[in-house]
Amino acid sequence: MERAYGFDEVALVPGDTTINPDHTNIDFVLGNLTFSIPILAAAMDAVVDPPFAIQFSRLGGLAVLNLEGVQTRYENPEEILDQIAQAPETEVTPLLQNIYSQPIKERLIGERIKNIKRVGAICAVSLTPANTKRLAPIAKEAGIDVLVVQSTVTTARHISKSYRGLILPELRQMMSLPVIVGNCCSHSAALELMRTGIDSILVGVGPGAACTTREVIGVGVPQITATIDCAAARETYFKESGKYVSVITDGGIRTGGDLCKAFAAGADAVMLGSPLAQAAEAPGKGYHWGMSHPHPALPRGTRVKVGTCASLEQVLFGPTSVTDGTQNLVGALRTSMGVCSARTIKEMHKTKMIIAPAIKTEGKYLQVNPQHP
Repeated sequence: MERAYGFDEVALVPGDTTINPDHTNIDFVLGNLTFSIPILAAAMDAVVDPPFAIQFSRLGGLAVLNLEGVQTRYENPEEILDQIAQAPETEVTPLLQNIYSQPIKERLIGERIKNIKRVGAICAVSLTPANTKRLAPIAKEAGIDVLVVQSTVTTARHISKSYRGLILPELRQMMSLPVIVGNCCSHSAALELMRTGIDSILVGVGPGAACTTREVIGVGVPQITATIDCAAARETYFKESGKYVSVITDGGIRTGGDLCKAFAAGADAVMLGSPLAQAAEAPGKGYHWGMSHPHPALPRGTRVKVGTCASLEQVLFGPTSVTDGTQNLVGALRTSMGVCSARTIKEMHKTKMIIAPAIKTEGKYLQVNPQHP
């Protein structure tokens, strides 16, 4: 058995030289696209709709629209989002199963994408492997810039008696645009996926705040270890092919500290769900639910109340109104890089990390225990 580590169990060691945070470069490059912040918004109905995607693009990141969610199943998704937000706790799971059982309308796929592209925003969309062959050509024709193929666990090889699975090299050739594939959490699976010719990989199985995959089917690897292992696969693949496949840590990031540790573990970018669901612009109206919640027989997500704490710009760039690290995430990253002697994200990968179980209890004692001055 191996020991694996999550965000709360490790800490970063300051470097010997400090750098002004303004002098750090945090660009994220994906194919021929460059983003000024290395943050993706998760393809969840509570996080991304076309207006949110437009605003996120303006702020320098990449929001991913779920093409199998309420945006493409309903003419008026606002009504459906209201229903989900207002449903009593005991009725949420059957309600979501019913909502997501309605058919995807191919016409709406083109409409939603064109709404984002019309104003010049970068458009990324997400599909599950089962629907990619059918729906990806429609999305490409509508003008997407990035395709994300995503499921709870994705592998390069899939065994099925019922159909010929998605062949990633064929998809890459057909799309001729950046393809991100996820999710995985091991060196071997990541390396096999990279060898199919994809451009980026999503790391994380079950760490999301609204996901219960680890409880329901017992599967997952804590995010620090998962990111380190997949980043090692990236280096292996780069040596054998000369192609750099970016690693995106997806899930489990709640604070600026978590985000900074993900980059030190080897991430080139991060994908955020619940921290962005708390933004005033998020379509979930203060709620957040997992992508695997609607499964007809084995739901593995739950609706959680995250509240609405700040504007999207404040969550990303501040000024922060709280001291728990949930706002000004970009400022936190730049400051951490400056403290750790990292001018670029690739230099941040070299930051020394230590196993530090006391990291959550040693500091902030008075804030955590205000009754004990």
